[in-house]
Amino acid sequence: MSQISERLLGGTSKPAGTPAILVLEDGAVFRGTSCAATGEVYGEICFNTSLEGYLEVITDPSYAGQIITMTYPQIGNYGVSRDDCQAHTPALRGLVVRDMCAMPSNWRSELTLPDYLREHGVVALEGVDTRALVRHVRDHGAQRAVLSTIDADEASLLAKVRASESIVGVNLAATVSCDEPYHFGADELPKSQQFALAAVPQARCKVVAYDCGAKRSILENLVRAGCDVTAVPWNTPAADVLAMEPDGVFLSNGPGDPEAVEDTYTQVEQLLGNVPVFGICLGHQMISKAAGAAIEKLKFGHRGGNHPVMNLLTGRVEITAQNHGFGLLFPSLGELVPELSGGFKGHEDDLRFWANAHIAPVVQNEHFGRIRLTHVNLNDGTAEGIAFLDIPAFSVQYHPEASPGPTDAHYLFTAFMRLMDGRADYLDIDIAEDRLAGWTFGAQQATVPGATVTTTEGGR
Repeated sequence: MSQISERLLGGTSKPAGTPAILVLEDGAVFRGTSCAATGEVYGEICFNTSLEGYLEVITDPSYAGQIITMTYPQIGNYGVSRDDCQAHTPALRGLVVRDMCAMPSNWRSELTLPDYLREHGVVALEGVDTRALVRHVRDHGAQRAVLSTIDADEASLLAKVRASESIVGVNLAATVSCDEPYHFGADELPKSQQFALAAVPQARCKVVAYDCGAKRSILENLVRAGCDVTAVPWNTPAADVLAMEPDGVFLSNGPGDPEAVEDTYTQVEQLLGNVPVFGICLGHQMISKAAGAAIEKLKFGHRGGNHPVMNLLTGRVEITAQNHGFGLLFPSLGELVPELSGGFKGHEDDLRFWANAHIAPVVQNEHFGRIRLTHVNLNDGTAEGIAFLDIPAFSVQYHPEASPGPTDAHYLFTAFMRLMDGRADYLDIDIAEDRLAGWTFGAQQATVPGATVTTTEGGR
């Protein structure tokens, strides 16, 4: 390189990176440059289609054991605000992007994303054709991968990744759960976000949350809905939870294979019917496992902020945020109840059948009575939500806290409050109205002459 070239390169905002390489277990190779910490990491390759919220994605404990590929081309352009982190430290194994921004511009930014990743020892790769990588994963499925800045030999890396551990059968929730119970209330809400959010309502429900890798924003939304939250480790005995006399129990999101989190779903089995229960993501799978359901591993999972889900109770479509690689097989919960399922007697593998028929089918479960399918993914026809009709419990596979993502599904936190109040109509909520609840901009918009938006109390 000439002296002129060196001076020109030195004057740019981004320093030159060292070579790095990503190798998948099927032999696919993607080369680029290192843009964070150095090292060699192994994990399941996956991709997230969110257009924003990269920090919330990177710090989501549900990504433990995985190497994330971001499909949006530039990542890091608004830097890092630590109050937006979903956990104290990132749990992911590695990060792959098309272009990493080293000079962010945002009034809330505290440091650059590359510096944050180096601070936490996260290996990251840029300069990859992420479109080609994502198409490869879509075509060939999720698989083990190795990301290295220290070994450039493809044959060596391929041998090592094929000898690495799969996330199937591994209890990753235990690695990101808390060690001891902790309280989470209004004092834990970030003050830097107060400019956009209304005042927190008085807590009126005591909730125990199983922390299987809970995102901070989910706990914040419970508080903003009116809950006083005590989080407990993933394997806390049901007897200990019931002894706390909660108004309800929340089951959090979390990483990995739900089959391996037996010490959680066996406790959930003892909680169902004794206290109102609400589950999100892994929590949805824990409720399903407690009811005896089978779980499948999805080909490449659902990860992003643009997944269409139909609410079968209302017929409305919610654009949802998701992050999971496993899903409930709804037919495994029990036989259909024809008189509550539009007269149909047989199960359908593609649950979009029920969306087209405008029916929320009900099965008879041998453990907990009638269970209704409430939500269906319109991309692939998989189950996204269930509600128990004979006990107070419901769950969804997606993330209603919108961190990152749309707020269409925020009403589910309101629904949990109504479930704890004993209301049979707890899911009958106008989502268009509820999605603005608690936002100050919603209140401001309602004061504009001619505005048609109506806000409600309570909260986001």
